[in-house]
Amino acid sequence: MAVIGAGQAGLSAAYHLRRTGFRNGTGFVVLDHGKRPGGAWQYRWPSLKLGKAHAIHDLPGMALGEADRDRPASEVVSEYFGRYERTFDLPVVRPVDVLSVHDEGERLLVESATDTWAARAVINATGTWDRPFWPYYPGQERFRGRQLHTADFESVEEFRGKHVVVVGGGASGVQLLLEIAEVASGTTWVTRREPEWLDAEFGPEIGRQSVAKVDRRVRAGLPPGSVVSVTGLALTPDVRRGLEQGILDRKPMFDHLTEHSVVWADGTERHADAILWATGFRAALDHLAPLHLRAPGGGIRMDGTRVVADPRLHLVGYGPSASTIGANRAGRAAVTEIRRYLEGRG
Repeated sequence: MAVIGAGQAGLSAAYHLRRTGFRNGTGFVVLDHGKRPGGAWQYRWPSLKLGKAHAIHDLPGMALGEADRDRPASEVVSEYFGRYERTFDLPVVRPVDVLSVHDEGERLLVESATDTWAARAVINATGTWDRPFWPYYPGQERFRGRQLHTADFESVEEFRGKHVVVVGGGASGVQLLLEIAEVASGTTWVTRREPEWLDAEFGPEIGRQSVAKVDRRVRAGLPPGSVVSVTGLALTPDVRRGLEQGILDRKPMFDHLTEHSVVWADGTERHADAILWATGFRAALDHLAPLHLRAPGGGIRMDGTRVVADPRLHLVGYGPSASTIGANRAGRAAVTEIRRYLEGRG
């Protein structure tokens, strides 16, 4: 057995593999490309404090416990994941960049630049952090200011005294826009669609509805779509203040860029010193390309966590399980189904 990725979904799967009776060596291995524990959390910007980070959920079998909410979430979660790996003696090998997965008959061959693992089944938990999405607009290559993706964001101090255009209607874009506005000379917020504000607590029923929408897409072989497209943007106290202060005054998407500006189709022009592309991520699945899993709709057809085209392969932290609590459940479900599959094959 091989698990690819040691974020929330990968560690959850590894925990259930351990409980199910798989052992090191001939049992299972967890391959992680990070240099240290923490999954994607280790790369989050330092100003994202634990108290403002959403979607942190306890891993199975060991709670995060009391933590300083004023510390960076990247530090707290990385330490937590490291404790978790040690507590349950999970066989994590890092850093390993999985380059490809091939079908070799009875086994799936998982390959890195230096090593190969032959696995009877694979749980893929590679998330999205390694595939930031950069849309293209005419003139983008001529713009002389700074352009960066949220994956490259480090500190609001980079934008002090500058006019910053933030592109994207997701939760990260909104949060970073509010932070940047405190030091920038001005900000402009642009999105492709009008934001949908969620004026209600994100409870179990809303969560179930959101998961069901994404599940229908992946069962049909369509790409999962963004989280905010099914959940909406929460009207937190910070967001309400941003709306009242005019910071979250959304503009439609511009048409093109010049050397120093963004320009709309009607000729309206706005000077920009920097553009932050808060345009989300795509699932990091390039290493699965040799298996030819893509459906005509552009996605991978799923049944729960199982890839319909190959029952030996499960995707966790993908589609309906792309949340911390969803990843936990998906890890357990994938291990349960894989065990049944392997036992059925003797």
